Amino acid sequence: MCGITGFVEWNGDLTQHLQTLVKMTETLTPRGPDAYGTWISGPCAFGHRRLSVIDPENGAQPMLVYDDEDLYTIVYNGELYNAAELKRELLKRGHHFRTNCDTEVLLVSYIEWGPACVDKFNGIFAFAIWDSVRQQVFMARDRLGVKPFFYSLIGGMLIFGSEPKALLQHPKVEPSVGAEGLAEIFIIGPARTPGQGVYRDMKELRAGYAMIFSRRGLNHYQYWKLDSHQHEEDTEATASHLRELLQDTLERQLVSDVPVCTLLSGGLDSSALTALAVQYYNRTGQGKMDTYSVDYVGNDKHFKSHAFQPGADAPWIQRMVEELGTNHHYIEFDTPELIESLSNSTLTRDLPGMADVDGSLYLFCREIKKGATVAVSGEAADEIFGGYPWFHREEMLNSGTFPWAVASEMRESLLSPEIREWVRPLEYLEDRYAEAVREVPKLRGENGIQAKMRIMSYLNITRFMPTLLDRKDRMSMGVGLEVRVPYCDHRLVQYVWNIPWEMKMAGGREKGILRKALEGVLPDDVLYRKKSPYPKTHNPDFLAAVKKQMFDILDDPASPILPLINQEKIREIAASPEASSNLPWFGQLMSGPQLFAYLAQVNNWLKTYHVTIK
Repeated sequence: MCGITGFVEWNGDLTQHLQTLVKMTETLTPRGPDAYGTWISGPCAFGHRRLSVIDPENGAQPMLVYDDEDLYTIVYNGELYNAAELKRELLKRGHHFRTNCDTEVLLVSYIEWGPACVDKFNGIFAFAIWDSVRQQVFMARDRLGVKPFFYSLIGGMLIFGSEPKALLQHPKVEPSVGAEGLAEIFIIGPARTPGQGVYRDMKELRAGYAMIFSRRGLNHYQYWKLDSHQHEEDTEATASHLRELLQDTLERQLVSDVPVCTLLSGGLDSSALTALAVQYYNRTGQGKMDTYSVDYVGNDKHFKSHAFQPGADAPWIQRMVEELGTNHHYIEFDTPELIESLSNSTLTRDLPGMADVDGSLYLFCREIKKGATVAVSGEAADEIFGGYPWFHREEMLNSGTFPWAVASEMRESLLSPEIREWVRPLEYLEDRYAEAVREVPKLRGENGIQAKMRIMSYLNITRFMPTLLDRKDRMSMGVGLEVRVPYCDHRLVQYVWNIPWEMKMAGGREKGILRKALEGVLPDDVLYRKKSPYPKTHNPDFLAAVKKQMFDILDDPASPILPLINQEKIREIAASPEASSNLPWFGQLMSGPQLFAYLAQVNNWLKTYHVTIK
């Protein structure tokens, strides 16, 4: 994995802007600690930071390939999991290769097939290619949006990068936010509307989209989307097909020239991937699999079961470690580390995020990086298979809004009257929800619960899942760790999309069809364990610390967040023991402590990035 950046301007001498390119590229050093490269020619300036995973000796970027006299140049962040098959096909078509890395395979694929090359890729990617023949830059992002790509089009210049921090180093891109950006922060956040960059004049290339920038302007288009059709297989055949798909996907993603590990929580999703990885390692003689888990000091004393988090993970992790014989690493953090991580995770994301849920992942990935360069994680299974509580609770299914963000009126009340009037957050949320529902690819003749669950699945795949993928990408790449997410394989997602809801619930259990597909892979007690989300701290010291941080912000007249918020309302919440400890407002993990931490992140972001509101 890597960091990419650059800018394109059809008129002017970009060689005069080398220092700008260098500064933009340097911001991405954590994403690519192993190598650095810049390239400027004609209208193009490309920068790259590399994390070496495949063919470390020969994969330097920006990579240049000549086809006769024609020049093609690429900067690329990602992995192609079908690179070997593509390379064989391209060799048959007369192409030659000088490396074993997938970067060259991707670039030669473009030379052979042009923009249609994206249809052939199985992987996670964001890239830009300079095409001297067509005099254009071609850019694309993977189908599920695992890898990021931000861009600005200002005064005829296209500026792009893996993260906003790279764009913000360009003098044309200002750290300013308007009404839409504030709505994203205060009513949508820590999620983001697809395509929204939050900063004014900044957008994100949507998942499954490509762009072409030429002298005629910027054209972006969708090259992939979910397709709705009748599912033809019965339950047994579906479970068998699923298992084959998951096994093929995982084995492709275990290919690496550097150490690989898995993240193991003891839940269904991570335990399944770890079990299949151990089987593969045993079959190929690769030795013991390393596994990692995260927990918090005091959680054994302070954990309290509730609907969103029914049980602690520790006993189940131990159960799987003993079952599979992995080389396991238990990582644990205390409250002071989590408080400190709030600032680091904001800088890593360039925006306020999931508070300590982000910060703990940042710390976790930093520890993993000491022993591995690539990790396999279970993200996306709940969105794809319907595992979250809001798939199964009637009041959330019928909420008429994003079910992970049902506390919208409370969130609106946190804004100052002036900002509320300007931003109109509830109207913004309603518009974004309606927009998402309109996008759903309907199936003719489908109605009732099936139609309702198709909408719910679409919302989760396109609106909630990107939040977790953003989090995983930024926090892991912020310490130079590549994390692969097999459940995001587009073949798997497309297949599961059309499995009827009653079949997804095989056996009357959430994710029932996945459990059935994994029979014999996992012990029954793990296979049918109740879902538990990513662990968070339950230590009351954390609540006390973030409340103090919030009061310090409220008491400091120089705090940039103060004109934006209803200070009395926030003090009222902080003074209420029940509200300040148990106030669900986003997803499964974000309650009272995370609300204070999030607002502190907003304040820190406004101050550190010198954000202007206009």
